[in-house]
Amino acid sequence: MHLIRKLLTYALVLAGLSILVFFIARVIPGDPARQALGPRVPEETVQALRVEMSLDRPYPVQYLLWLKGAVRLDLGKSLMTRRPVIDDIRDHLPATLEIVIISAAFMVLGGILLGILATKFANTWLDGLIRIFSYLGIVSPAFVWAIIFILVFGYAIPIFPTTGRVTLGIPSPVRITGMYTLDYLLAGNFGGFADALKHLILPAVALMLGGMSQAARLTRTTMLENSTKDFILAEQAYGVPQGKIFFYYLLKPSLIPTVSVMSLDVAALFGNAFLVEQLFNYPGLSRYGMQAMLNKDLNAISAVVMILGLVFILVNIVIDIVVSYLDPRIRLMGGNSR
Repeated sequence: MHLIRKLLTYALVLAGLSILVFFIARVIPGDPARQALGPRVPEETVQALRVEMSLDRPYPVQYLLWLKGAVRLDLGKSLMTRRPVIDDIRDHLPATLEIVIISAAFMVLGGILLGILATKFANTWLDGLIRIFSYLGIVSPAFVWAIIFILVFGYAIPIFPTTGRVTLGIPSPVRITGMYTLDYLLAGNFGGFADALKHLILPAVALMLGGMSQAARLTRTTMLENSTKDFILAEQAYGVPQGKIFFYYLLKPSLIPTVSVMSLDVAALFGNAFLVEQLFNYPGLSRYGMQAMLNKDLNAISAVVMILGLVFILVNIVIDIVVSYLDPRIRLMGGNSR
């Protein structure tokens, strides 16, 4: 029953998001049909495109028509590319997934590791250094780090590429998943894998620094607070080894707030990628969404935002499962509610 209630809540959130995004996209000033065809096209041609897109019909009717198509994965046609939006999504989503997966891995591992080090060496120079780094990471947006990395590692010390997914002249891998690093590995092309990975390093690090810094600070704060709790003092009184106390009895419950906050940070990577992908000329879904907004491509805008909403929901479902593992009380409460 608890799980069913959660799923119903998420379904309502997704439905509300679809309504909100649909109507906001349509009240933005400008005529999408005219913008798509240009100023010199006759009005009759523009009107024909409006009819084709059902823009001449009332908003509620337009929404129902769009929703009917979305249920069948028919997201309409893009005004930018003149292709079905679902095909554009298939082309661009794997690129963003690739960069987000690497960013999330760096963020989770780096944030927790830095938090553990700051706790282990609390009030030392190492703790102070980590805290300063964390403050810088939190207050600086991802696009600022992206610009710094491009200037430093792309021009001053050119050790990483700053545009695209692979170096010019290297053929793209045969499409299997759409993620270049994985497709190169599956094809046994380790040179292509290394090149694709080099292109991912700078945008991935720029994306994850804010979330990693926040995770480090939260892990340190929670672990220091829990270290004075009665259950830790009792373990110490019973003579339990310090290593076991630190990594099992202290770290495990302390990760609950970190994991909860980090779930939102992982999902937010998709949103933060809008400017980062633009700066690195990286052909992902976020850059596609940015171009759609600039061109008022209604179908593309709605599709991208709905995918971002779905990502937030899926990440929250996963985090609910992880947190219930870290805190048995949540599992017990769920069992009682059922």
